[in-house]
Amino acid sequence: MGNTVGGRKKAKVMKISGETFKIKTPVRAWDIVKDYPGHVLLESESVKKFGIRAKPIEPQQELRPKKIYFLVELPKLPEEKVPRRARSDVRMSAKDRLECLMLSRRSVSDLSIARPTSLAPGGSETNLGPVRVKVRLPRAQLAKVVEGSRDEAEVAEKIIDLFMDKAGGSPVVQHV
Repeated sequence: MGNTVGGRKKAKVMKISGETFKIKTPVRAWDIVKDYPGHVLLESESVKKFGIRAKPIEPQQELRPKKIYFLVELPKLPEEKVPRRARSDVRMSAKDRLECLMLSRRSVSDLSIARPTSLAPGGSETNLGPVRVKVRLPRAQLAKVVEGSRDEAEVAEKIIDLFMDKAGGSPVVQHV
């Protein structure tokens, strides 16, 4: 006759602290969990496969012999809060919001209406504000204009005349 070892009919349960204890099977999970409130049993194979996402064993499920189970405490999940809507302190009616939207659209369209106007020889310009003109003159020509003028106003007038001659009489002007 040979040496025979009878079938082991025990399951091993391991706590987080590393402490283990053996349980005679057949036994249900709730028989073990009832002594540890807030804890669940995880099968070692599922922990190996899924890690932290392993599903706990159902309380009515029987533990199988020769298997290792982990007794872990369920983490306290924070209560799921409904996301709050951001609100401004300004309380406006629908009519006010519509009016504000129309005003903002109008201000954008006002920008597109303001196009550069041209200087007509007949002086038909309607906008009488300051005007910025960019003229490129060689240094020698600028020095000649400055030398042949009495004051700054005459220099500016001569530069404008040069600009008008180069632009062909109707340049595009940018109002500031």
